[in-house]
Amino acid sequence: MKVHFKSLFPSVKPDEIRHVYSPYRVCPVGAHIDHQHGHVTGFALDHGVDFMYVPTQTGIINLFSRNFEGQVLFSLNSVPHRYDHWGRYVQAAIYALKKRDYALTVGVQGLISGSLPVGGLSSSAAVLLCYIMALADVNGLVLDKMALIDLAYEAEHEYIGLNLGKLDQSCEVLCRKDHLLYLDTRDESYGLLPAPRNMPPFDILIFFSGLTRTLVNTNYNARTDECKVAAYTLMAFEGLPYGTVEETRLRQVDPEVFSRWRHMLPPVLDRRASHYMSEFARVEEAMAAWKAGDLTWLGQVMFASGLSSIEQWEAGCPEMIELYDIMRSTEGIYGGRFSGAGFKGCCVALADPTKRDAIIASVTNRYVTHFPSLKGAFSAHVCQTADGAGRRHRETTQP
Repeated sequence: MKVHFKSLFPSVKPDEIRHVYSPYRVCPVGAHIDHQHGHVTGFALDHGVDFMYVPTQTGIINLFSRNFEGQVLFSLNSVPHRYDHWGRYVQAAIYALKKRDYALTVGVQGLISGSLPVGGLSSSAAVLLCYIMALADVNGLVLDKMALIDLAYEAEHEYIGLNLGKLDQSCEVLCRKDHLLYLDTRDESYGLLPAPRNMPPFDILIFFSGLTRTLVNTNYNARTDECKVAAYTLMAFEGLPYGTVEETRLRQVDPEVFSRWRHMLPPVLDRRASHYMSEFARVEEAMAAWKAGDLTWLGQVMFASGLSSIEQWEAGCPEMIELYDIMRSTEGIYGGRFSGAGFKGCCVALADPTKRDAIIASVTNRYVTHFPSLKGAFSAHVCQTADGAGRRHRETTQP
């Protein structure tokens, strides 16, 4: 990456280069409930997004990407209408900072790079975090962790247009190596639970289906709206006070209320609410399994989460569902599920590192046999847990 940066900006001295980093994230259990103010779990990964940059006193934004073609070039004083390509993420970061009245006079020129294929690991949140950290750095702004999470959330929710919760940003900022993040998105309280001494080592395996996607063009937003309508309807049947549909969440509905009135819901709303209620309970079970150091138990909960995502949330596509089924029948994989929204992208698995090579070979062979056209696009990656986003020291900058 340093060589590429030097080729783009040959006049920049090595000691002038600044470097921020945000990891990708996975959610072992807690799928699709953060936007309903549920509680979730998460790991940051030792793969992510790097942004190398220098300040521009003229306020110019001048960016290149190692993953996408083209150049992004404009002035902070004249931000163009929202791009329909990768440049919109720096626009979103600028939007979020300016919305909170942070003064932005110094721009950045630099190179951004993601280390894994796009799809299911919250790369968009990682990119936004990098841009926000860099713009704050060059403009002398001090942001604590919660402010950083809020800014990245507002950038993606309000500017990019996704009805998401704060799982992605929180994992990528708050996580620590060898810890499981527990986050209650209703009040944003969280805890970092260290791996118990009796827990055996484990790999986090990422299997990319070979299919990429952007959530803006999927039914992701429709799913979150269906949850709100389900909550609103259940509260109305129960005679509970409620506001608008937009501000209603399934966290406001007790499981007993759901059980009492679910027969009145249209089937699709019943499925969405059923997933929320069961996934909320699975998070509690996953926490108990983690504290016990029981990866077999935790894996079973992950597989159950994955099945609910398919049957009740109705995520996935034939390729992703096949990949999930392959993981379930592969020796050495404790558990797995879709990562991210699950419409395309990747699956995540917790696995026995002593069987790593055999697992990857088996999953790869079975998947590409079923979908030979994806042989060159499918990939498997070995990850570990990692710390959250922050400034890179110069000696750790990737070559």
